[in-house]
Amino acid sequence: MVIELKDVTKRYGTGPVSVTALHDVELFVDAGEFVVVLGPSGSGKTTLLNVIGALDTPSGGTVRVNGVDISAASRRELFDFRRTSVTFVFQAFNLFTGLTAQENVQFGVDAGESPLDAADVLHSVGLGDKLDRFPHELSGGEQQRVAIARALATNNPIMLADEPTGELDFETGVQILGLLQEQAGNGRAVLVVTHNREISRIADRVIELSSGRVVSDGPPLGGKADVADLHW
Repeated sequence: MVIELKDVTKRYGTGPVSVTALHDVELFVDAGEFVVVLGPSGSGKTTLLNVIGALDTPSGGTVRVNGVDISAASRRELFDFRRTSVTFVFQAFNLFTGLTAQENVQFGVDAGESPLDAADVLHSVGLGDKLDRFPHELSGGEQQRVAIARALATNNPIMLADEPTGELDFETGVQILGLLQEQAGNGRAVLVVTHNREISRIADRVIELSSGRVVSDGPPLGGKADVADLHW
């Protein structure tokens, strides 16, 4: 297992105004799995992703990711963990507006321990002819592909994607999902957080959250679909 969560709880605030975002969550993910975390707004999806990626700390329980117990790690250990183990893809792209596509991806290269070549990764996501374009010169789908390329360039074994198609049209969103699914085929553990149930049809596993609790964990209903069969 590259991701192991046992009895993980996350609370915000104290006393009568405290909010419990995660309740005793158990979750296990293997390398090479494409997992969709499904649930409505406020169900705890992003909190779960942030806890796995060490952007947030659990209030209780154990979080072990890529062999590191991040629930008990020091600040230095967490820094090393983020650099070598996980990489994020966000809904809002989070590109540097003053840097070209290649320079944005180079940021991921510089952060990684055993990174890939920036230009090679951009070629792999179909942007080999747009290395010198700035974000404002790219479409939304192209910007998201740059963001994915930046994540891939770190060469980290775990990819965490928070609503990666939320800002995209259907056709472009399907292309992005195909890229993410391909990364699981290459051996990465890929977790995609979404409220879109249709996306869960292409997952190896679907983990459904409700009010911070895992209410189901298993293969998609009706069996796994192909990306080309999606519609919304």
